[in-house]
Amino acid sequence: MAKKKAGKESLIVASKVKAYVKSKKMMTSGEALVALSDKIYQILDCACERTKANRRSTLKPQDL
Repeated sequence: MAKKKAGKESLIVASKVKAYVKSKKMMTSGEALVALSDKIYQILDCACERTKANRRSTLKPQDL
């Protein structure tokens, strides 16, 4: 897999993502996997902010 960005750990299972994309008759670049993990970080960061704004400490589906 491509280099980790700013020391962040990948939040995806690369083999599962690659298998899914392959099932769609396509290929996956290493950069796409890094970008996907970065996007997951963004989604989770926003969800955590929403959770805090709602005075909760438990992230729920509606926060996503």
